[in-house]
Amino acid sequence: MKNNIILVGMPAAGKSTVGVILAKTIGYNFVDTDIVISNREGCTLQHLVDTLDYEGFLKVEEAAALSLDCEKTVIATGGSMVLCENAMKRLKNDSVVVFLDAPLDEIRRRLTNIKTRGIAFGPNNTLSDIYNLRMPLYKKYADHTVDVTQGTEKVVEEIIRKVFPQEDRR
Repeated sequence: MKNNIILVGMPAAGKSTVGVILAKTIGYNFVDTDIVISNREGCTLQHLVDTLDYEGFLKVEEAAALSLDCEKTVIATGGSMVLCENAMKRLKNDSVVVFLDAPLDEIRRRLTNIKTRGIAFGPNNTLSDIYNLRMPLYKKYADHTVDVTQGTEKVVEEIIRKVFPQEDRR
């Protein structure tokens, strides 16, 4: 049975914010893979991005995801997790994957700390480049897609409706 919910999407799409509220609402645990990485490595994501090459960072991200052993948990992944094929296959095995979809203009508006947030960029990549690279992967892995521009409360409600369609919500 798929009893975890994985949130994927671009940086600043709201995965951590939505994840905490969703977990609280449905009585699940919450895990943020960015925090798992920081705890495992003993430093910030930005430090890892600054000191590892792009592929090195993705290996660390994949290892963190593969280390998870959760049930009834909402898991907010890093925006680049979809580039880690083994991790995504494993996560998808016992989870429902929800893509938090935000247009590039919305990501640009929300992403005010791009230089310090710990975002994995390939050499000479722009935000548009990573958006265009990742969008097909978010869609590939998603069981459900939710538009985040409708606001956090409505996003949480829509995820619950899509993931638990048979539930009586009295």
